Amino acid sequence: MNLLVSTLDSLWQVVLVGLVLGAGLPTVFALGMRSAALGDDGTGTVDPGRRALGRIGAVICFVIVVVAIIAGILLLTADFLSSSVGIQLF
Repeated sequence: MNLLVSTLDSLWQVVLVGLVLGAGLPTVFALGMRSAALGDDGTGTVDPGRRALGRIGAVICFVIVVVAIIAGILLLTADFLSSSVGIQLF
C-alpha cells in the first residue's frame, strides 16, 4: 500500500509539472504574441497608448518564457556544472 501511495504522489507531481511546462509556457508565449498585437485593429489605425501597454505585456510574457527555458537548461546541466566547473546552482 505504501508503494501505491508513493507512486500516486509522484504521479500527480509529474502531471502538474507537465501541464505547467507543456501547456503553460506555450500559453504564456501565445499571450505575449497576442499582447504584442494589441493596439492594432487591422484597419491601419494604431492606438499608441494600447500599443505601448501591449509591448510591455509582451516583454513580460517573453521574459517569463526565457527565464523558464534557462532555468530548465541549468537544472538539466546542474550535475555537469558542479562536477566540471564547481558551480553549485540548485
